[in-house]
Formats: sequence, C-alpha cells, structure tokens
Amino acid sequence: MKILHVTPSFYPATYWGGPIWSTKAICDGMAARAGVALRVLTTDAASPDLKDRITPAALPYPVTYARRLAGHAIAPGLLARLPAAVAWADVVHLTATYNMPTLPTLLLARAFGKPVVWSPRGALQATAEWEDAPRRATKRMFARTANLIRPRDTVLHVTAASEAAGSVSQLAGIRTVEIPNAVDVPRQINRRRSDHTACRLIFLGRLHPKKGLSVLFEAMERLPSGFVLDIYGTGDAAYVAKLQKAAKRYHGRVTLHGHVEGAAKAAAFARADLFVLPSHSENFGIAVAEALAHGLPVITTTGTPWQDVERMGCGRCIDLARDDLTAEINRLAQADLAAMGARGRAWMTRDFSPAAMVDAFADLYAMLCQETLAQVPA
Repeated sequence: MKILHVTPSFYPATYWGGPIWSTKAICDGMAARAGVALRVLTTDAASPDLKDRITPAALPYPVTYARRLAGHAIAPGLLARLPAAVAWADVVHLTATYNMPTLPTLLLARAFGKPVVWSPRGALQATAEWEDAPRRATKRMFARTANLIRPRDTVLHVTAASEAAGSVSQLAGIRTVEIPNAVDVPRQINRRRSDHTACRLIFLGRLHPKKGLSVLFEAMERLPSGFVLDIYGTGDAAYVAKLQKAAKRYHGRVTLHGHVEGAAKAAAFARADLFVLPSHSENFGIAVAEALAHGLPVITTTGTPWQDVERMGCGRCIDLARDDLTAEINRLAQADLAAMGARGRAWMTRDFSPAAMVDAFADLYAMLCQETLAQVPA
C-alpha cells in the first residue's frame, strides 16, 4: 500500500503546534508496517516568518520540503511535484484546509481516481463555531468549492464528535471517521515544585483569542495571591504583545514564557499543579492530553471535546456561560491533585496510545484501497 501525505508543514516545524506531532506519529507508525510505502510532500515553512525555514530531519521515509515563497504554504515546488506524487499513491492523506495544497490535491486525486483522507485539524469547525473567525465568508466559499471538486471517495478525519458536527455543516454529504489524536505518555514523571505558591497554573498552546485567555486573566484577578500562572506558546505578534502588557498588571503572578517543547515542556508540566484550557472552541485540544499524560489534572470547557475528564475523575469541564472559572479553580485546588493526575495519566495510557491511533488509520487506508479496487471494472 502506497500512502502520500500532503501537508503545508511537517516535522520539525513544531511552531505550528499539535498537528505537526500528530501527523508525524501517523507517518512514523504507518511507515514501520510491512507492505507500506509512505511519502510526505510539504513545505519548508518553520513559522509565519518567510525567512524562517526548517532544517529537514532524518526520518525513515522520504519527505520533500518544497521552498515556501509566500503566505503559510505557497510553494510552487510542491505544486510541481504534486501530480506525480498523487499518481504514485494508493491513498492520499491531506492535512490542510485554507491554504495552497488543499484544492489542487483534491482536484488531482479526483482526476487520478485516488481516495482521500482529509484531516482539517479543526479549521472547518472553528469557522463554523467561532464568530470572530477572520474572512469567515471567504472560508465558507473555499469549503464549498473543496466539497464540489473532491473525489467521491473522500473521508473526513475528525478527532471528536464536536469537530464532525462543525465540519459536515460545510461539507454536505461527506463521510467522516473519528480517530482521536495520540499522546506520548512519559514512562516516569517527577514533580519539581520548589517554590511556595499555593497553586501553580499552566496554560500551554497557541495564543489566540478563542483559547479563552481573557477569561483566565480575569480569573487571576480574583484568585488569591498564592496562585500563579505560567503561559507557554506563541501566536500573532500583536496579540502576544497585548497579553504581555496585561500580564504586567499581576506583578509577577502571570508569566509568558514563549514556545516550549521536548524536555523544557516536560519540565513546565512538572512544575505545575493544574492545567487550564478555557477555550471557546477546540477540535481536540492536544495540550489537554499532554497535561493528563504528565499527571496534571485539567480544567477545561464544554467548547472542547474533553467532557470525560469529569467521568474519569481527573478534572472539570465547565460551561463558561454558566460556571465561574475562578470558583472552579479554587475548588479544584483543594482536591487531591496527585490522585486526580494519576487517574488522568492511566486514562491516556489506556485509550490514547500512538499504536491505537495508527491501527485505526491503517484500517481506514485499507478500507479505502479495497473500495477503490472494487470500483475497477473486471
């Protein structure tokens, strides 16, 4: 089975967040399977800065990093290589939405009669649910165009039921499959609290208004002085500057640390007591899974697909329209956080392993290949 992944950015372009790690995990797992040949076609974009280019990583499968010349993923070299790459593949996996590779990939897959797995990574859901989404009308027109030109054998990959609902409203008649993202659970975690704060909160993720950071800042105003907040992540420069200015009002209780990954990310989780993601909209929220994997209880919202944190006894999932985030943080800080964290970690180990995710994609790719063969006249 020959699998082509087309994506506007790929590892080690970790600036772009969770989808980079998830897509790499799929590719790593599939490429290691017998009978599978896998290729990746992407750009060299490391961040929004056009001068910022990734240094290709040594991977056990071929990855073509075309030179990005403008925007997020405008790379003529990718377009030039795309027809031959699609013709080679048995299945095309597209991880992109409102950027250059999307429409050409769908159109070429249709022309060559190749099935497509399309992972929008929450972009369609965000346009449907987030009223302040930029260029919302243009994005909806883009989605309608994509739905018109896509192959009949296109399956939309979503990570949660809420993402499916928000996405299919723009893609009439498309099939969906729900496969959650995976998370690496560290073999060992070491709590490293060396200060005397009452409770150290952590937020980690893309810095964007939909993440509810304004609500979290308001909560910090009312929380006791022993509560501190560490914010990790990057985003639009103007929005980050606005957050940094707001953080100064808290006299050291709120700190923006910038992008973090690897050992530094693990250390950030180890220093914290409670992870907070007050998002208004989220297709998956990989940072929630990462926090749980590191033994941290979680407070999040009904705008995310993490309602089960309460059923699993490892956090709270609140409705921002009805519940008081300050009161919920205060209440959870008094609980047995270590026991809650242990339950969350066990949950991630059991249900969100990379092996389970790769098995699900292997089954999906095989099903699409069989359906395509069945359509070929004898």
